[in-house]
Amino acid sequence: MSTTTTPLPGPDEFDPFAATVAELERYVAAAAPTVPAPAAPGDHVRPVDRRGHAADDEGQDHAAGDTRRVRGLRAEVAEAHALLALQDDTAPLLVDTKRVRRALKRSHEAARLHTLGQNPMARAWQAARVRLVLTVTALVALVGALGWSTTGVHHTLTLDMTERGAAWWGAWAVEPVISAILLVVVGAKAFLTTRGKALHHPHLTKVEFGALGVTLTLNVWPYLPIVADTFKPMTLLAHAIGPLVAVGAVTVLPIIWDGFAHLDHTTGTTADDTTAITPAAAPTGVTGGVTGPQYSANTFRPAGVTPSATDAHTAALTARARRLVAAGHLPADPSAKALRAALECGTDHARAVRDALREDPR
Repeated sequence: MSTTTTPLPGPDEFDPFAATVAELERYVAAAAPTVPAPAAPGDHVRPVDRRGHAADDEGQDHAAGDTRRVRGLRAEVAEAHALLALQDDTAPLLVDTKRVRRALKRSHEAARLHTLGQNPMARAWQAARVRLVLTVTALVALVGALGWSTTGVHHTLTLDMTERGAAWWGAWAVEPVISAILLVVVGAKAFLTTRGKALHHPHLTKVEFGALGVTLTLNVWPYLPIVADTFKPMTLLAHAIGPLVAVGAVTVLPIIWDGFAHLDHTTGTTADDTTAITPAAAPTGVTGGVTGPQYSANTFRPAGVTPSATDAHTAALTARARRLVAAGHLPADPSAKALRAALECGTDHARAVRDALREDPR
C-alpha cells in the first residue's frame, strides 16, 4: 500500500502574507536545536555525585594522590607548625590583665594616700576635722544635758503651783539663762586656748562652778533624803545626770582644744619615698609638671646638731627675733605663726621664741 504525500501549496503570488509566513517557517526550522540520536544500550553514562562533580574528576584526584584526607592532614600539620612557632613567644604573658591593672592602681593610690598623710598640711586638715567632730559631739552632749536639766529645774520650781500663770511659764527660762552664762565661759576658754591664751581667772571659775552648782541643786532638791518622803537613789541619780554631763563637757572641752592648739604637724613626717609614675607622653599643651608645696622642717638646725643644742638654737632664734622686732619687721608681741614665717623655723621653735619674748620683753 503506497502513501501519497500531498505537496504543500506554494505561496500564492496574489497573497501578500504568504511569503512572510514561509520565510518565518524557514527561520524557525534553522534555529531549532539538533536532537541527539538515542544512545546505544552498551554506552556508559558517567554518574554525577551530590556536589555536582563528575566521577572522572575524583578519579583524577585519586590518580594525583591529593585526596580530601590528604588535604586535611596537610592543613593540620601546617597548623601545628605555626602553633609551635608562636608558643615560644612570651609577649602575651607580659601583657597586664584587667585585674593586674586594678591591683596596680589600688596599690599606687594607697601609697599616695600614705604619703599624703605625712604631709603637714594634710595632717593639719585632719586635726581640724577631728577637733570639729569632737567639739560638735561635746556641744551636743552639753545642750542635751542642759535641756534635760531644764525640765528638772522647771519641775522643782513649779511643785507648789496649781495654775499655769506667769511664774509657771517663767520657770522654763531659769535654766536657759544659767546655761547661757555657762556657755559663754566655756566658749571663751576654748577659743582663747587655741590662740595660746589660757583663761584661769578666779572670777570665771567661780561663775562657772556656781552656775553648775545651782543647776545641780535645783535638779536634785526634791529627791534628796531630807526632802523626799521616800528616798529613791536611782531617781536622784537620773535627775543629776544633766548637770553632771554639763560639768564633764565644760571641763574637757578647753583641755581638748588646748591639746589640738599645741600640735606640731611636722613631727613624725617622712619624705615622699614612693616611686612616681611617669606617663608615656605628656598631654598636648603642657610644658611642665606642677610643683608641689614645700614645707620647712620642724627644726632649723643643720645636720649633726644634737638635741642638747636645742636651747642654744632657740636662744639664737630669740635674739634674731628681737632684732626683727626692733627693726619694725615684727610686732612687739608676735604670734608663733609670724615668728615661724619670719625665722623660717618649725612650730615648736616658734612657740619657744614667742614664750621667751613674752617672759623677757626687754
